[in-house]
Amino acid sequence: MRGRQISRRSVLKGSLMASVIGGTGSFFGPWKENHAWAQGAKPIKLGLTCDASGQYGNSGQDDFRGIKMAIDEFNAKGGVLGRQVTFITADTETTPATGSRVAERFITREDCTILIGALHSGVANAITQVASKYGVIYMNTNSSAPSEAGENCSRVKFVWDGNGTNFSKASVKNAVDSIGKSWMLLTNDYVWGHTTSAATKAQVEAAGGKIIDNLLVPQNTRDFTAYLLKIQQAKPDVVATAIGGDDIKALREQVAQLKLDGKPAWINNQQDWPDVWGAPDSLFGVFGTTWYHKLQLPGVADFVKKWQAANKDGPIPVPGNVSYNGYMSTRELLRAIERAGSTNNVRIIKELENLKVSATDRMQHFDAHMDPATHQMQQTIYLARRNVKPADNTDLFEIISWTEPKAAADDAAPGKCKLTPYEQVPTVDS
Repeated sequence: MRGRQISRRSVLKGSLMASVIGGTGSFFGPWKENHAWAQGAKPIKLGLTCDASGQYGNSGQDDFRGIKMAIDEFNAKGGVLGRQVTFITADTETTPATGSRVAERFITREDCTILIGALHSGVANAITQVASKYGVIYMNTNSSAPSEAGENCSRVKFVWDGNGTNFSKASVKNAVDSIGKSWMLLTNDYVWGHTTSAATKAQVEAAGGKIIDNLLVPQNTRDFTAYLLKIQQAKPDVVATAIGGDDIKALREQVAQLKLDGKPAWINNQQDWPDVWGAPDSLFGVFGTTWYHKLQLPGVADFVKKWQAANKDGPIPVPGNVSYNGYMSTRELLRAIERAGSTNNVRIIKELENLKVSATDRMQHFDAHMDPATHQMQQTIYLARRNVKPADNTDLFEIISWTEPKAAADDAAPGKCKLTPYEQVPTVDS
């Protein structure tokens, strides 16, 4: 069933995701709710805080596909603790104020006891503030600002993506040594951009390089001419970008048009698959990711087939890092509920804090684990570049390295993260 379109002038300016919802659906204003359960035990209800518009609208919908796939898999096997898992979702619009209102509504009026989903780190932090107030567990699936597991961490929040520091540690030292010491930063002017570029700067300077300028780029910028002229004039050895969503697609196209994709060298902190799929011909430089659908590892091909079967009518033909993170976070959440034997929030939190996942189960090169001090998933970090010899039209990346979690760890995060004691977390149980 496809949701009807809702005017942006409707309540909370919500808009429905275009993704297909399985089962029988009910719609409430800007909300999309799934009621795919039989009569019996009260279901476990999740609130999915996924962007469907704004800078990260495309990635937000891909996040949703992965989340829903995990929910459907558990429901097909009888649910969790004998209870079906249901959800409600609304467009958080890549806007912190909207994310806050959606989270508040989901918790206080829709009886959601767990929230899942995020791309924009400002939105994720806004949702975190609401979730923390009520003690509701929040799975931050895809926002990658170092601050999310640092100064903006929370006892109720778990961060599933690699962050700017992780990707910088995997790439910067080698680039300083092999390419050059003169660097410029191109930074989206919000929390993820600031904290990611700060992490890059620290890594560059530690490796003996120098930042000659940091150009701040407002969100939703589409004309990068002025910035690219400054780069041409400065002649750095390397440009490191912290530009995301639709902005990075516009930047890539203009860099290619001006033939700047060869020199200087470019390091694009992370490239989300929905942004790459939208403009693959403009892909250039070296960039980070947490997963790729062509990894020659156990389970990957089978996961891709299952994802494709669940998303036959979707705009993207294969899963990427965003959908992968959405799936993995939801799967591990539901497994944690099963291990806890309870939906009590603190019991689930303790299970997640002790989470260890084998490389095979993660479909990555190295074992992964949740850092109990920061609540960030410690995982394999990949570097990639454009694949000039693709096996098919989806084979856009050439994976050039993989770094084990310990080597890419954000060492500063534990000193910045202050988790609330368990006894001070409000009790939540669905």
